Amino acid sequence: MNEGRIKFEQRVSKYSLDVVKFYSGLDKNPQVQVLGKQLLRSGTSVGANIFEARAASSKRDFINFYHHALKSANESCFWLKLITESGLVKNGLLDILSQESQELANILGASIRTMKAKSQKINWINGLFLN
Repeated sequence: MNEGRIKFEQRVSKYSLDVVKFYSGLDKNPQVQVLGKQLLRSGTSVGANIFEARAASSKRDFINFYHHALKSANESCFWLKLITESGLVKNGLLDILSQESQELANILGASIRTMKAKSQKINWINGLFLN
């Protein structure tokens, strides 16, 4: 595994842990808990899918896990926006998590585009040699 991927996985792990810490510090208010649980599910799913990609059976499967991680990162952005705009939570970690969610979504989106482009190029080149 290359160094960039290791650093990315470490970053995603830290993000998932930060989401868990954020959730554990929330008030027991029912509305806050509902929003927090949604964030907990989507935020930890980002890391789970990135780590699951290690066991992908093909490049297509690997890209699929990254795509699921991207969807979870985008969903986390939504929940964090809702939590922020509701005014129900005042926590310094909220802004940090919001920024990190968006950055991870951007990285995942770019990674997916790159992987798909490389895959299409390889398929095109293979088609030249197989015909």
